[in-house]
Amino acid sequence: MKIASFNINGIKARIDALPAWLDEAQPDVAILQEIKSVDEAFPREVFEERGYNVETHGQKSFNGVALLSKLPLEDVTRGLPGDEDDEQARYIEATVVGARDAVRICGLYLPNGNPVELNDDGSPVAGGKYAYKMGWMDRLHARAEALLAEETPFLMAGDFNIIPQPEDAAKPDSWREDALFRTASRGKWRALVNLGLTDAFRARTQGPGHYSFWDYQAGAWNRNNGIRIDHFLLCPYTADHLRDCQIDKNVRGRDKPSDHVPIWVELDL
Repeated sequence: MKIASFNINGIKARIDALPAWLDEAQPDVAILQEIKSVDEAFPREVFEERGYNVETHGQKSFNGVALLSKLPLEDVTRGLPGDEDDEQARYIEATVVGARDAVRICGLYLPNGNPVELNDDGSPVAGGKYAYKMGWMDRLHARAEALLAEETPFLMAGDFNIIPQPEDAAKPDSWREDALFRTASRGKWRALVNLGLTDAFRARTQGPGHYSFWDYQAGAWNRNNGIRIDHFLLCPYTADHLRDCQIDKNVRGRDKPSDHVPIWVELDL
């Protein structure tokens, strides 16, 4: 089973590029972020005619996540548990049934968190974007704990807006005070991983120079000034079935690209 994650940065802007990549890469499941579309306006026919089942959790102009699957999608849920007042469309779950086993897909678009607003004691200012990011990560941690307790095979994938280690940035020093790389942000990432989850890409590839995002500004792509912020985290059962994990870097150099590129795993399911 090939499962991909791709922050497309707007379905309207990527209406040609996304289907072209799907036709080439042929993932069984594609987890999309930043569709920037309400559910009713998502061009589902484009994907249904390619054999994909389509489930969306959209929002006008911002955020939005979606699942495209050539396999049946069961028990679809929308929204990250833990805050009934959270109106941002950033999370979708569904179970995908493979040839031999099923896996719970948790597709996410984790908040960016900038600007970082702190109190005098260093804690995030209540109501600020950084406080929202940190609270969202706490809720994601709780969801992972619940799935582990249920012994549900699962993976969490998407744009985490977290640079896990200095080697995951071409210029780590320039990110030190950014919400994506602050010590507290990375601490919550480590706490999540330390539940027993596997960073699929790092399980297969070590060393610097591997990125999934390049800003549109200042020639970042041409200078390979990138960061790795799109990730697959696998529970122990799913990690045991990991065959491969790669980043489709070349997609960034094509016409009208997203500032992110796809990352994918192959699972023996």
